[in-house]
Amino acid sequence: MPTLNSTDERLTPRSTLRHRPITADTTRKEPPRVRRATRTQTQQPTAAKTTAPADIPAWKPTTRLQRRRQQRIPLVGIGIGMALAVVVVFLGQLAIGWIGNTWNDLHYGFPRTYQVDAVVGQDDSMEHPSHFIALNLKGQIEVIDFPAGDAARAKIYLGPHLYGSDASLVPVTLQFVDRRHDQQHPDMLVLFQGQQMVFRNAAGTFHAPTASS
Repeated sequence: MPTLNSTDERLTPRSTLRHRPITADTTRKEPPRVRRATRTQTQQPTAAKTTAPADIPAWKPTTRLQRRRQQRIPLVGIGIGMALAVVVVFLGQLAIGWIGNTWNDLHYGFPRTYQVDAVVGQDDSMEHPSHFIALNLKGQIEVIDFPAGDAARAKIYLGPHLYGSDASLVPVTLQFVDRRHDQQHPDMLVLFQGQQMVFRNAAGTFHAPTASS
């Protein structure tokens, strides 16, 4: 019977054989191993693990401390705004007072003086009216009357006395009003500090008001 010399090569298919280098000097090297992405990532510790329990008291959470600091900022801003408003109002009052006194100095001088001509029925006329001067002399209101412009017949009428640190700076003005519908004898109104004092005209002579009038 015929015998087979070798059955290994005939029974094993060639596709299952590993690659054999052609040359005998070739050395076999293991290919580099690539690590998976999941293994290369290192796990970072969470915030809860890094935070020491002794740094934060157990009865006060961290969020509450931050809210208190945020609430202090608007309160400080409100306080500064109120202080600035008070300063602005104070400076505004000083400026208004200074402007008012300067305006009165330009118009009424010092002492405060006001002059006007009027026909009041004391031998005067449109051609020769009577001349009146209202004075605030250190707080005392005085009215000087020159009938028909004649200084030899001058009369002085005393008004109220003003008190206060700025009493001498109050301007005084005069108005003549025909309250009794008598064009020849109008009454004299003394105006000061938003008030008025009426001197009644009696045949060309003015009389200060009494307590009963």
